[in-house]
Amino acid sequence: MTHPLVVQLRFARSEFKRGLQGITDDEARKRFLPMNCISWIIGHLANQENNYWLIRAQNINAAPQLNALVGSGQPASTPPLADMWAAWETITTAANPYLDTLTTDILSTFIIVNGKHGRESIGSMLSRNIYHYWYHLGEGMAVRQMLGHTDLPQFVGAIHDEAPYVAEM
Repeated sequence: MTHPLVVQLRFARSEFKRGLQGITDDEARKRFLPMNCISWIIGHLANQENNYWLIRAQNINAAPQLNALVGSGQPASTPPLADMWAAWETITTAANPYLDTLTTDILSTFIIVNGKHGRESIGSMLSRNIYHYWYHLGEGMAVRQMLGHTDLPQFVGAIHDEAPYVAEM
């Protein structure tokens, strides 16, 4: 059975996609300072998942170019929307098998990279990833409003149907 926090991550991902549907490449690359553009946001979240669930957890790098383009602390960029969605799809699909292995016991452990103990437990990393989605979804919705978009999706969507509360295993 999939751990409840992994279910919540998948719900955050689906709400993220739902909230950003229907934007064009030009809209996704528009930057309202000091906010990021939507295509950067998509790539940035893909980069976090790549760093957490592929590079650190499995020593796999599904998108070596991504960190330099949209990583924390990097110069601002306005990458192509299609490229960022493609990277996001590739990375989240590749991360899913690992995420499916997570249990309550594993979530309290730490990933060891190059012999060094991580600073956050896997469970804290998972929570950070979930909250990071909601943070940047809010930013993306603000950008959409500034672009003049109306009739935007209402949040939070069908959480009871898609990711209801269940007790931790």
